[in-house]
Amino acid sequence: MTPVVFIIGLLAAIPVAIVLALTAIWYIWESGNTVLFQSFAQKMFAGIENYGLLAIPLFMLTGEMMNEGGMTRRLINAARVFVGGFRGGLAYINLLANMFMAAIIGSATAQIAVMARAMVPEMEREGYDKGFAAATTAAGGLLAPVIPPSMMFVIYGVLAQIPIGDMFLAGILPGLLLAVCFAAVIALIGFWRGFPKGSWFTRREAILALLQCLPAALIPVAIIGGILFGVATPTESAAVASLIAFFIGWLVYRELKPAALFEMFRRTAVNASVIIFMIATANVFGWVIIYEALPQKLAALITSLTSDPFLFLLIVNVILLVVGMLIDGIAAVILITPILLPIAMSNYDISPYQFGVVMCLNLVLGLLTPPVGVGLYICSSMSGVKPGQILRSLWPFLLAVAVVLVLLSRYPILSTAFHS
Repeated sequence: MTPVVFIIGLLAAIPVAIVLALTAIWYIWESGNTVLFQSFAQKMFAGIENYGLLAIPLFMLTGEMMNEGGMTRRLINAARVFVGGFRGGLAYINLLANMFMAAIIGSATAQIAVMARAMVPEMEREGYDKGFAAATTAAGGLLAPVIPPSMMFVIYGVLAQIPIGDMFLAGILPGLLLAVCFAAVIALIGFWRGFPKGSWFTRREAILALLQCLPAALIPVAIIGGILFGVATPTESAAVASLIAFFIGWLVYRELKPAALFEMFRRTAVNASVIIFMIATANVFGWVIIYEALPQKLAALITSLTSDPFLFLLIVNVILLVVGMLIDGIAAVILITPILLPIAMSNYDISPYQFGVVMCLNLVLGLLTPPVGVGLYICSSMSGVKPGQILRSLWPFLLAVAVVLVLLSRYPILSTAFHS
């Protein structure tokens, strides 16, 4: 009966956190092991009693301050310096700006919302098809869960009990590979459709754009540099980044007003609490997984099909693709990690870093695919382009992600290079 409660809860569109808690309560009552009710609250609290989880609200706050402080606009302008003159230059600017934003925000939905407002009208003005403009922006949002810092990597690192900083490092090469594949897609579509030729900045304009962007560039440098050189933990880097974002927006660009802080803190608290509560309820849901021995049963099933790690990851990719279409990416990471990660590590000797990168990239595809497709609908809402129109132009980017997923599954070095 417990699986029925779980499935009905999801199909009824009840928030995933509530579904997890209700399923655990039902399981305890059905099993007769009611003594577990006495430690229910402690188990939930234990799920969030982790220092690394502090990085989630801090990275969210950094993104809020960047948007309010005018840093997003300056990063987009700086991207023009490097790729603005190519044919289809504005599409490349969109991609490069998304890379910059991914190294700061760490949330695909937030990034898609910000970039859709900024880039789609601009691309439309220069003669690009609205559907392609929105699709490029939505696809660029897929870089956020891979290029560090990543909200999904923080949650996965906590669940997998591996250093979050090392998980961030694992996403560097896959993130760059994904960006290169997206650039190749833009180049091929541009050649086929005959995109308008961009214009290069004059030397004076380029220097001015780079100088204006320099303070904002300190934020990704502080985040990634601090982790890469072992100066700070991801949580400390997130705290430093939010502080830098505040002072740059307030004192350098003079667009961030201290009076706006309370509203930013409120939005950050509300958004972060949803994720934190989900992690807490996932910890009590762990009782169901442990007592039902789900990893062991699933391991027996999968190992009977194949003993090849690559084929195992391909099977997992298909499973995750279906799950990602139905459940929010972060919720899916919380649900699936305790079940599939032990199988990957124990039965197939797969690195937790490789598995984490493959899983997070795969699940985030669900943001852009119906029926859930939160990112797709956010992009549609912010750009005024119908979801169907976006999907028609999005499929080459989704195909590129599929190619990257196969490469990441086949070659572990792509996600473990910094750990060798």
